[in-house]
Amino acid sequence: MKMKTALALLGVTTILLASCVSNPEGERAATTDAIETNAVADGTTLAIDTSASQVVWHANKVSKEHFGEISLTSGNINVSSEGKITGGNFTIDMNSIDVQDSEGESRDKLTGHLKNEDFFDVPKYPTATFEITSVTEGATASDLVIAGNLNMHGVTKNITFNAKVTESTPASVVADADFNVAREDWGITYTGKADDLISKEFNLKIKIVAKNQA
Repeated sequence: MKMKTALALLGVTTILLASCVSNPEGERAATTDAIETNAVADGTTLAIDTSASQVVWHANKVSKEHFGEISLTSGNINVSSEGKITGGNFTIDMNSIDVQDSEGESRDKLTGHLKNEDFFDVPKYPTATFEITSVTEGATASDLVIAGNLNMHGVTKNITFNAKVTESTPASVVADADFNVAREDWGITYTGKADDLISKEFNLKIKIVAKNQA
């Protein structure tokens, strides 16, 4: 009887531990329904330098953390005559998603899993897009609060997050953002294995470099 009780307690403990998966470090972006955007943003249009810009993803499961990158294919940032960001958009190539914490077969297996219907279903949804809907001043002169429509996995939601601007002129912009999103808001509901659950949020670290191409 004591042995059965001990085994039962061990089983319950194992289940509880398996269910304790923390989200990646980062502030969750406020998420609402998509909102209508202005057809034309004010100011000069700068082209995003896709080779200098970067999107890094990070997600947790009980047994391990995973991270990698996704490439931008195109985008623009609009700036005022004072060099302040007034709008913008970019497109992400979901087929470019990679895994950088593993190698060989393990990396290839996870990359393939991220691209299938359990996660981003890349054959059906090959791109994700983001379009700025508002820009407001943050805590300091270099801080902004950006809101925009994120279309991913066939779902569009408006998200709000903090950004840090390290360069902003009428000819060039460099800005960084670091935030979490709840994947279920975009219909990505795969939970993982019963003993190795996946975090409900994943983190995005985005660096945007935009320049005047004239």
